[in-house]
Amino acid sequence: MKQKTMNKGLETKSRTPKLLSVIVPAFKQERTIKKDIESIVKTLQAGLANIDFEVICVVDGKLDGTFAKVKQIKSNKLKIYGYKQNQGKGYAVRYGMSKAKGDLVSFLDAGMDISPKGIMMLMAHMDWYNADIIVGSKKHPVSRVNYPLTRKILSFGYHVVVKILFGLDLKDTQSGIKIFRREVVEKILPRLLVKTYAMDIEMLAVARYLGFKRIYEGPIEVVFNASSSAIKWSTSLWMAWDTLAVFYRLKILHYYDTKNNTNWIY
Repeated sequence: MKQKTMNKGLETKSRTPKLLSVIVPAFKQERTIKKDIESIVKTLQAGLANIDFEVICVVDGKLDGTFAKVKQIKSNKLKIYGYKQNQGKGYAVRYGMSKAKGDLVSFLDAGMDISPKGIMMLMAHMDWYNADIIVGSKKHPVSRVNYPLTRKILSFGYHVVVKILFGLDLKDTQSGIKIFRREVVEKILPRLLVKTYAMDIEMLAVARYLGFKRIYEGPIEVVFNASSSAIKWSTSLWMAWDTLAVFYRLKILHYYDTKNNTNWIY
C-alpha cells in the first residue's frame, strides 16, 4: 500500500487544469478583507485565460465583523465559510481545502502583503516543472521583496533546520502562497494536525514522505509593512515546537503512515 501511494506521486502527469481553488484564511481583518477579496477576484479574472476559479474565504473565528464584510461581496466566484471560535491559520486552510473543487488548490494570505498576481506565476511554474507543489518563495532570484534583515537571518536558520530534519531543499517554506495538485491534497489532508505555526512544513514534509517529491519554488512579490514585518519571539518559539512535533510524528511515531488511518482526526 505504501509503495503504491509513493508511486502515484511519482507518476503525476502534466495536464491543463479546469478549475483553480484559492483559499484565503482570514482572522480579525474587518478593515481590509472586503478590499482584499475583491482584489484577488479581480486579479484572477484578468490573469486566467482558459481556467475557471473559485475563491474560498474561511473566516477563522467570528470575533469581529470580518464575516459580515465578506458577505457584502457580490461575486459568483466567491464561497464563504466561517466558524465561531478561532482555530488557527493551519486549521482554516485545511477547512478550505476540504471544500475545494479545483484540479489545483492554492492558498493565499489575506492582507495583500503578497500580491495575488503571484498565483499566475506559480501556476506557470507548476506547468513548466510538471510539479506536485509550487511554493511561493521570497528567496527566488526574481522575487520582489522588501525583506527585513532580521527575518532574513531567521529564515536562513529555519531553512537549514528544515533541510536537516525533512530533506526539504527549499529556501523559503513559510510564505503564505502555495499551489498543490489535487492528488496531493487528497493524500495529505486527512493526515494533517497542525493548526497554527508549522502548518506549511507539515504539508510539505508529509507530501514528500508520501512520494510527491516534485516540490519547487516560484517567484512572488511581497511588500512588508511595519506590522507584518514585526517578529514576535513567542511565535518563533511555538514555530520551533510545532516543527519538532511534526518531525516526531513523521520519523518516530510514523503517525502519517496509511496503516495509522484510524488515528487521523480531521
